[in-house]
Amino acid sequence: MKKLTFAMGGVHPDDKKISAGCKIETLPLPPKVFVSMAQHLGAPATPVVVPGDEVKVGQVIAEPAGFISAFVHSPVSGKVKSVGPRADLSGNMVNHIEIDVVGDEWMEGIDLSDTLVTEIPEDKAFIIDRIKKCGVVGLGGATFPTHVKLAPPPGKKAECVILNGAECEPYLTSDTRIMIERGSEIILGAAIISKALDSCPVVIAIEENKPEAIQNMSRLLGELQKTVPACAKIRVETLKKKYPQGGEKQLIDAVMKRQVKSGALPIDAGAVVQNVATALAVYEAVQKNKPLITNVLTVTGDCQKEQHNYLFRIGMPLSFIAEQAGGVPEQAAKIISGGPMMGKAISNLDATTVKGSSSLLYLTDAQTRRMAQTACIRCGRCSDACPMGLEPHMLYKLAKAGDMAQLEENSVHDCIECGCCLYSCPAGVPLLDLIRPAKGDVLRIIRSRKK
Repeated sequence: MKKLTFAMGGVHPDDKKISAGCKIETLPLPPKVFVSMAQHLGAPATPVVVPGDEVKVGQVIAEPAGFISAFVHSPVSGKVKSVGPRADLSGNMVNHIEIDVVGDEWMEGIDLSDTLVTEIPEDKAFIIDRIKKCGVVGLGGATFPTHVKLAPPPGKKAECVILNGAECEPYLTSDTRIMIERGSEIILGAAIISKALDSCPVVIAIEENKPEAIQNMSRLLGELQKTVPACAKIRVETLKKKYPQGGEKQLIDAVMKRQVKSGALPIDAGAVVQNVATALAVYEAVQKNKPLITNVLTVTGDCQKEQHNYLFRIGMPLSFIAEQAGGVPEQAAKIISGGPMMGKAISNLDATTVKGSSSLLYLTDAQTRRMAQTACIRCGRCSDACPMGLEPHMLYKLAKAGDMAQLEENSVHDCIECGCCLYSCPAGVPLLDLIRPAKGDVLRIIRSRKK
């Protein structure tokens, strides 16, 4: 079988998919939840409830505050206790709605049955509106509002939908489990996304280190194609194991053999990339009228005695989830939200889950220690590893010198912060530590210039 991959750079970290065989478990409800208004890329949502209001599961509690923004729904039933700032996992103060949990009463009209709904609506305006009203966002990391992606600007047309099943970060297995346990819903979600984009072809791209997921998705697709015409243009493709295979530009290169130009968007190359978890959320929104209030999260690490993949509701305190999994391991020196390559260190375990939460990853002291830094030997390994064709060693020096003009000239804004350069450097130079903030500075300069 031909295995696809991107042409430039990349590294091969150890999989560490030690939780891949753990079935999805449903977490019990905590006594209270804290629902963030910054659940998505773009403007934070605006609360529409006040302390004392009673809410049901699936009820709108915050509305979009701009074009790139999303609805937020209550993940529980109960009473609103407070609305105000609270620290997120990075310690930043973000507006949250605190709800005391009472029972588990859902809004009317939400289908909670396991019945597979295969009849896909023909009206693409209805599909996009339902996705918007259910607050669906991309669950591959960026949490970009999905309804915006499914409405390309005038003059742009989707030629291929790529469903990202790569899950290329070490340790993470939530996408693997939903492809094994809820594959039919993902495929139907892909067909719905295709319908919203004028029935363009869909490629479900899965890395080769997930053979059970590949086999299951291929089998289910074959069955659905016999009865659901909208699935006819969907196919499953196997990707080579290479990080960062799940990056949008890398997937487009691997599947379509097209390059997304500097500063351009995937749609400029005729592609729309969505995560498999997003496709599942699309299915639940359109076919079940269920808002995006749940997702699957992996609790894992070499020092974690029992591995878990949990179905959680947004707003659950991370400390509550850690307790359900047996507590924070004694050997854990750092807790990561996401994978070890691009995830964020959690400074506040009282922070709560958001729509895009993907893991609690426990790393030991030995795993978090960096090698002693020595002088750059100009070996070029960082450049060879960069999937964007950049020169990280040069960007590092320019960032150190604060040379914004040369940083822009050398396309620092194209850095995807994957960490391949840092992973590859034999001298232990903290390349990304300076490149990441320098990229942010350059982007701010570019945006101010456009204004």
